[in-house]
Amino acid sequence: MAALSPIAIIGFGEVGAILARDLRAAGVGRIAAYDVLFDRPQSSPGRAAKAAGVQACASASEAARGAALVISAVTAAKALEAARSVVPGIGPGVWFLDLNSASPGTKRAAGQAIEAAGARYVEAAVMAPYPAKGVRTPMLLGGPHARAFLAAAAFMDLDAKAFSETVGQASAAKMCRSVMIKGTEALLAECLLTARRYGVEKTVLASLSDMLPSPDWERLARYMIARSLVHGKRRAEEMREVAKTVREARVEPWMSAAAAERQDWAAEQAERMPPEALEEQDLQILLDAILKAMLAEA
Repeated sequence: MAALSPIAIIGFGEVGAILARDLRAAGVGRIAAYDVLFDRPQSSPGRAAKAAGVQACASASEAARGAALVISAVTAAKALEAARSVVPGIGPGVWFLDLNSASPGTKRAAGQAIEAAGARYVEAAVMAPYPAKGVRTPMLLGGPHARAFLAAAAFMDLDAKAFSETVGQASAAKMCRSVMIKGTEALLAECLLTARRYGVEKTVLASLSDMLPSPDWERLARYMIARSLVHGKRRAEEMREVAKTVREARVEPWMSAAAAERQDWAAEQAERMPPEALEEQDLQILLDAILKAMLAEA
């Protein structure tokens, strides 16, 4: 099947840049993009857009104008705003693929805005880290247009399946997964930073391996804690959407709300750490670097 073209990407951070790369490889000739930082040419999104050879637009509606497919890849807190921002430029029947990590309620509101403009809203729940596989990252698609979109987007070779005709179901699965994944990141950081201060982290890790079998708890802990340092701000936004998801289900989001705070805290510590410390493979050295940043603040 021929590629949909032109395609607009709203949000040109890490995911947006990967999308542009993979869409080019899939045969898309024209890609327009918008990011709130495009007004700063030397910003990371500005440099990435120039390197990718995409048309950097002054607004989301400008990027959407004339597009056959609009893909939203902004931060969780901006998901609804991004959907509403393309409405003045989006055309009838245009596909709108919402990749953002947001609550079912936020996705429904975004879908209503897009559908009211005559376009076709497709909810996407990204179920694994995006950088490793790009467009081949496993996704659940939701909404009444999900199956038709899969056929129209066959050229992209997505690893996606139509999950539900009801907008919100796919994101509910993603958000509930994040209660565990991002929550575990927060718990591991709190557990092992405390254990390191007491000099008992090896004993704690050995106990975890005994209670909750894993091939390598030390490696897993380093990976999860490092991801919070590098992506803590974005993860905190997602966890606030997770808390909203939990609240929409009439469950009190005590753990999810706390995890959002810990993810924000991790991002703050990362700003005080030397860049090379974020790449440290030794868990104990990484914990020491975080503690040094933390105690310097105190």
